[in-house]
Order: sequence, then structure tokens, then C-alpha cells
Amino acid sequence: MKHVLVTGGAGYIGSHACKALDLAGYIPVTFDNLAYGHRSSVRWGPFVHGDILDRAALDAALRAWQPVAVMHFAAFAYVGESVTNPGKYYRNNVAGSLTLLEAMRDAGVGQCVFSSTCATYGVPQAVPIAEDHPQNPINPYGASKLMIERMLHDFDTAHGLRSISLRYFNAAGADPEGETGEAHDPETHLIPLVLDAAAGVRPDVTVFGGDYPTPDGTCIRDYIHVTDLAQAHVLALQALQAGASTTAYNLGNGKGFSVKQVIDAARAVTALNIPVRMGPKRAGDPPELVGNSSRMRTELGWSPQHADLPDIVGTAWRWHQAQRAGNAGQVIS
Repeated sequence: MKHVLVTGGAGYIGSHACKALDLAGYIPVTFDNLAYGHRSSVRWGPFVHGDILDRAALDAALRAWQPVAVMHFAAFAYVGESVTNPGKYYRNNVAGSLTLLEAMRDAGVGQCVFSSTCATYGVPQAVPIAEDHPQNPINPYGASKLMIERMLHDFDTAHGLRSISLRYFNAAGADPEGETGEAHDPETHLIPLVLDAAAGVRPDVTVFGGDYPTPDGTCIRDYIHVTDLAQAHVLALQALQAGASTTAYNLGNGKGFSVKQVIDAARAVTALNIPVRMGPKRAGDPPELVGNSSRMRTELGWSPQHADLPDIVGTAWRWHQAQRAGNAGQVIS
């Protein structure tokens, strides 16, 4: 069986990708420093405790496991923190990725699936956003991911290291079988915050702005189920294995839901009251972010299986309830 090194494989999206790799017949080797991930989430293959800034640790892992490819998730991903502490993000995300790419080059590992983001686009000029939309990030997090995409392109030109970058919109939900899920610390994602308010873990959920030029006045976002996201990574890997060229794809459902719609869906799924508090608009929050993922669907045959908002919220709610009850699953970030 073929090994795949998964940096950040103990995290939210990375652990779902490891499960998808296992189901597809690969052996995922998780390489993670556990800064945000959890050892208990590594359930589908070997674990290597290491940091992407540590060249010796990367060299040792690549030498020991001889992977056919790398899936690169390891990154800091708090937008607000990236604004107040940009050095942390450029050092870890950019310098760490450069260290990884140089280790891959020297080990002869020539394929990489990269966890990128729609934050590389910045404020959209039009929606839905296609891959040829100008990339003009408005925060250091998005800028760090764009720099990695550029490095990947350059490493292909110079060294033949082929890659597929996947630009996510809003990852959400949890493994439908309850084997892994989302629990960040601190938590910043809307759906888990709403579910925490439903469960009484927090007193309410704050809605930032109610007068946007949208049908109900709240921001609209494109939510993609994390299992569909993980499956897209396997398809990208298989494409690279079949000889695909370096490129980038959007990953979203192609339709948006407002903050109010998410809260209403959570009320319906949980049958609980969810107190809401209105807050001011946040700087840099565009009214609408929706992705055009038609290229991924057409070229790689990707088809989301959990596109309905109640389905997405429902899987997240079952996961959160199981964690609170202590019945099943592994809490990860």
C-alpha cells in the first residue's frame, strides 16, 4: 500500500482527510506538532510528532515512510490573530512550507495536495468566485497561503514538483459516522458557536452586522461539508498520481447561506432556543462569499454528498452532543 505524509493530520480537516485516504487504500502518516491537533484523532495510520519548521524531522519522516505524496494541512489559521501577529503566520505557514518543499525536493517526493483558502481572493469583485478571480488577500493569513501557492508553482517550474491547491470556502460539519469532528480552541467558526449557544455552553451567539446588502441583512457564506472536502483531497491526489499538472481548484457548494439561515437551521435541527446578540460589522467582512467549483466537478468528478444546510448542521450537532455526553469520538481541533 502507498503511504501519504499528511502534515497537520491531527487537526479538524486533516483527520477527515486521513480517514478518506484510508478508505481509498492509502496509508496516511500524520506529521503534526499537536499545537492545535490531538494525538487521539490519529486513528487511520502512523503518527510522527514533528514540526514543519524542523528540517531534520521532515527528512527523517520522508526517509522512514517513503511517501508517494504529501497532503499539506499544517498551518495557523486564525485570521484575526494573523493581523495582530503577522510574524507568527509568515514564519509558520510560509517558512514552514518552504522547509517542507525543500525536504520533498531532496527526498524525491514530487506530488503535493495543498490546503489553500478562498482568503487568497480577498474582497470579491463578483460572486460566485471562480479560480481566475484576482487574488488580493486582505490579511496575513490569506497572504501566507497565496505565497505558498506561488512557491508550489515555482517548485514545479524548477524541480518538477507537481501540486494541486484546493481553495476552501467554509469547512463545516463532522464525520457522519462520528469518528472525528470539530472543536477548536479558541472556537471562531459560526456553526460550532451557534451549537454551543443552543447547548448553553455559551450564553448567546453574536451576529456581526445586520444591515448588509443581502436578503436578510446578514453575511452570506458558502459552507462545504468537511467529508466532501476530504474526498476532494483524495481525488486531487489520484489526479496527480495519474499525471495531472499543477493547478488550483475552488472547493465550495456553489450556494450561500446567511448567518440568519444558519441560526434558523440550527434551531430546527436542535429544537432548542438560540439566543442572538447583534454586534457591529467586522472590518474586511464582505457581504457575500460564494465559490464556483464547477472546474473541480467537471475535471475531477467531485460531487458533494452533504450540500444541504440541515445535513451539515445535523452532523455537527450529533458530534458536539456525543462529545458533551462522553459517548464517542475524539475531540480535535
